[in-house]
Amino acid sequence: MRKQLATAALLLAAFGAQAQQGPSLVQPQDKTKPSLRLNPVQERARRLSDQMARDLRLNGYQTTKLRAINEEKVAKMAAIEQRHAGNQKVITEQCDAVCRERDKELQAVLSNDQYSNYYDSRAAFRKYDRDYAAQSSNAIFVNSVQNPMPASSKGATIGPSRTTTAAPTTR
Repeated sequence: MRKQLATAALLLAAFGAQAQQGPSLVQPQDKTKPSLRLNPVQERARRLSDQMARDLRLNGYQTTKLRAINEEKVAKMAAIEQRHAGNQKVITEQCDAVCRERDKELQAVLSNDQYSNYYDSRAAFRKYDRDYAAQSSNAIFVNSVQNPMPASSKGATIGPSRTTTAAPTTR
């Protein structure tokens, strides 16, 4: 009887303490869901768009349009840079063509004053983007050297091999 009363008292105390605290507002993070991190190209486009939106003083609608334009153009430029790595002349020519496409698209989004400011600052925006791309590619390279992946991982990991002890041979 005493054990039952003690158990009931513990349950009531635990339930009462939780009822006084109320429901927990902090939910534990589900480790099985992927995080919402951006890939390097999206991060590059986001940073450039943020810089342009600040400098050109864009409203919400213009910023949304700018982000979409920059995401497309930065993805094209990143593909060009990857495809023609080492041939700076070809990269510059093709990226300049992509920037001219962006100029035309932005002309429809920006006011005349904003577009004039953008046109005057194109070189600064381009330098900002190239500097970030170079910095982030260096960081990716350093990470790949410090944390190498197997040539064909397919889920495999590199680790010490299994050691077996050989039975002693007797003669």
